[in-house]
Amino acid sequence: MNSKVLITLGASLSLALFTTSCDGLKKMLKKQKDIKYTSSPNPIEMHGDSVQFSVTGKFNPKLFQKKVTLTITPYIKYNGGEKALKPVVLVGEKATGSGQKIGFSSGGTFNYTSEKFAFEPAMRNATIVVKGVGQVKSKSKEFDAVTLGDGTMATSLLVRNDEKTIMATDNFVKVVPANQSTHIYFTINNSDVRASEMKTEEMKNINAFIASNLSLPSYEFKGISVSAYASPDGETDKNTNLAKDRAKSASMALMNEFKKNKDKNITFGKTKEQYQVGTTEEDWSGFKSLMEQSTIGDKELILRVLTMYTDAEQRRKEIKNLSKTYVELADKVLPKLRRAEITMNVNKNSRTDEQISRMALSTPDSLSVEELLYAGKLTNDLNNLAIIYKAAEKQYPNDWRTSNNLGCVLLMQNKVAEAGEAFKRAAKANANERAVNNNLGAIEAKNGNRVAAMEYYSKAGGSAETNYNKAILEIRNGKYADAQTDFGGFDGHNKALAQLMGGNASGAVSTIDASKEKDMAYSHYLKAIAYARQGNSAEAISSLKTAIEKDGALKAYAKDDAEFLKLRSNSGFTSLVN
Repeated sequence: MNSKVLITLGASLSLALFTTSCDGLKKMLKKQKDIKYTSSPNPIEMHGDSVQFSVTGKFNPKLFQKKVTLTITPYIKYNGGEKALKPVVLVGEKATGSGQKIGFSSGGTFNYTSEKFAFEPAMRNATIVVKGVGQVKSKSKEFDAVTLGDGTMATSLLVRNDEKTIMATDNFVKVVPANQSTHIYFTINNSDVRASEMKTEEMKNINAFIASNLSLPSYEFKGISVSAYASPDGETDKNTNLAKDRAKSASMALMNEFKKNKDKNITFGKTKEQYQVGTTEEDWSGFKSLMEQSTIGDKELILRVLTMYTDAEQRRKEIKNLSKTYVELADKVLPKLRRAEITMNVNKNSRTDEQISRMALSTPDSLSVEELLYAGKLTNDLNNLAIIYKAAEKQYPNDWRTSNNLGCVLLMQNKVAEAGEAFKRAAKANANERAVNNNLGAIEAKNGNRVAAMEYYSKAGGSAETNYNKAILEIRNGKYADAQTDFGGFDGHNKALAQLMGGNASGAVSTIDASKEKDMAYSHYLKAIAYARQGNSAEAISSLKTAIEKDGALKAYAKDDAEFLKLRSNSGFTSLVN
């Protein structure tokens, strides 16, 4: 065979091989509609700021050609962008290169899971597409793009940023006891009040207190208590009468003293009915107390006598047997037991609520920190609250409560930056205060700093408010079970959202219906989603209609919401959103 014939034959063989190879790719292209793609979930979902989904492809027998390499690339396409994800490579039985083998005679399937990618708001209205490129040696052909799904469910974005701050409480007391006490001492076996007893420092202080305060309306006289005692060195019967006589004489002496005040507005202590009298015939308890405080030599021995004997006569006998010690007792201890204790029972009433409210705005420097903090409870006007707490902080900057409460009010006014600065000042006064750390965490959460917010919440501990705030972050991070737990007793939109995202659509509806937030536009919108997930189109459209009536902005939002994909052919839905 000559060379010309050989060359012609070789060329023919090469052409045949190439044609066969291309024919395999062409055959596969012709049958590409037989490739069955499914995606899961469909539509895809956003959890914790990111999106991930799976694709499954099925090839019937004799579909995947032996020498073909097929590279499949999923895309997410949305307004203003397109994102290609990592590809999957499939190879036929006789194809070169690495990849998942697909048999020709048997066919086969592939399972693909995308990498997690960041969610963008525009992805709510998106399509998921797979594109394939088939190759045999150096020749390649593009397969038709196949749409797998529409839209991205981003329902967790409906979480409300209604973090709960913690206001500091006041220690304001409306009624404060202002009792005044004095003593009148008597000589042994005597109930007469000596003139010198009415001129002691204690008595002078009581007279000064009466003159200065008891004519003021803020003081309320409640009566005088007189308790008289006898020392345990006399006979029991005599001591009983002696204590009673001392109570009477002490009461009369004090009454006469008060009658010297000619101010008709002061009736304090001037009538017998104002005195409440009680007596203790033998003050063994007082005797024991004084002995425990004394330095008398036989102190321990006397205390043992009190323990060993309960009979008063036996006690006196044993103590008097200590003749040297008894002289010292008679000089240093027993005179203090021959007494009348007098207590003026007086209440000091605080300023009235009306006075405190007025002064908190006009003359706040006249009020105590407790009164200023209490004044905050007496108004719902945020502007007035800010004025009150600013004045409180200026006057009492070292009390963390003033800055903290100012920050809470500023946050209610949506002044996030100013509120954050106020909470920082509160932290300087008390960095370990749980309320302050909770409130700093709320600021970080509103600024989008989730890690910093959670750190503050951890410092704040486990209050109901802090747990609620943590639950908001947990929804954003895709931890729906944790969020349901941490919302605790705070039933409402956010807790229902956590239930919905956790797969409990009916529970979400029940939570909303039983909550104080059931009439909110976003709560009705959330119910519409829950009903749509349950396949209840009528209730879904009804709830959506109410939501849009309450907040018109939800109309456009619902139109692109992948939660309502199955409703897009429903005339009731289209009339609402178009």
